[in-house]
Formats: sequence, C-alpha cells, structure tokens
Amino acid sequence: MLRIWQRGLYYSLGIILLTLGIALTIESHLGTSPFDALLVGLYRSFGLTIGSWEIVVGLTIILFNAAAQRKRPELLALATSLLTGLGIDLWLWIIRSNDLMLSPNLMAQILCLLTGILFASLGIAINLQADFAPNPFDRMMLVVRRLTGWTITTSRVLISILLVIAAALFGGAIGVGTILITLLSGPAIHGFMNLVNRLDQRLAPAES
Repeated sequence: MLRIWQRGLYYSLGIILLTLGIALTIESHLGTSPFDALLVGLYRSFGLTIGSWEIVVGLTIILFNAAAQRKRPELLALATSLLTGLGIDLWLWIIRSNDLMLSPNLMAQILCLLTGILFASLGIAINLQADFAPNPFDRMMLVVRRLTGWTITTSRVLISILLVIAAALFGGAIGVGTILITLLSGPAIHGFMNLVNRLDQRLAPAES
C-alpha cells in the first residue's frame, strides 16, 4: 500500500516539475521542445491556451495509439495529458501575473531556458520512476516502433522532425532553444534517473 502512495507522489511531483520546466522554456522565448513548439503554434494560430492544446493533442495521440494497436484508449494517459495541460497553464499564469521575467535580456533568457530544461528533465525522470500512467508521446514512439520495426531512437527522431515541421507551419516556438533541448534533455534525464533511482532504493525498505 505504501508503495502505491510513493508512486502517486512521484507521479504528482514529476508533473509539477515537468510543467514548470515547460513553462520556463516557453517564457525564455528562445524555443521549446518540438512537441511544445507545436502547442505554442496552435495557441498562436487558433487561440485557447497552450495547456488546452496539450490536452487536445494528447487526446489525438491517445486515439491514434489505440487505433494503431487496435486497443481501447488508455484513460490514464488522458489523465496525464489533462494534468500536464492544467499544470502548464497554471505555471504560465503564475510567471506572467507576478512578472517573474523582469529582465528580458539574453542572459536572463538563457538562464530561464536552462533552468526549464533542468526542471523538465527532473520531472520526467521522477515520472518515469513512478511508472504510474503512460505518457501519450512516449507511447506513440513504441507504437511507431512496432509498426515500422525501427528503433526507439529512429522513431523519436522521425516524430520530432514531423513535430518541428508542423510547429513551423503554425508559427510555433522554434529556435536555438529547440536544439539545446534536443541535445541536453536526454543526458539530463538519464543523469536524474540514476539519482532518483538511488533515492528510491533508499526509500524502498519503508514499504515492507
């Protein structure tokens, strides 16, 4: 029972940190991840909020995954998209309403971007440790791998390229930050996963 609560805590904390990181990369105005760049582009083109588009796109991916696998849609994945979308909008509101980006110079933007990458990577690492609810985007990579026989890396690169193209068509947040996130996120997530795993192993005896 305690282990379930631990996983729930990891899941919640992971989403909180992930969405804070996403909000910071958006507010850096240097570019976001390919997926988030598409969300920003849809927001700029059609309105709603960035978080709302996270939910809409997440639902679309969930339905695609279900159709491709001929399975029922994963409701827990929808919950992840919903919470992520709400978290992004909440953090953006907090940052903007409190004028936390008071110094819009290049150094402040770079610091905001790098801090966002760290928070997002830590959030993803904690969320992966929870192994609580599937992320629609990560699930799509597995689906594409099954359909094509490609590796996870190849599938992720292809999906990222398609996302960048779509984001560009809608005027999304593509920039040097997009490149930095692509290059730095993987190693950062890997490093945080090792750290979180060691911490989890120390906490594990408490469940017995």
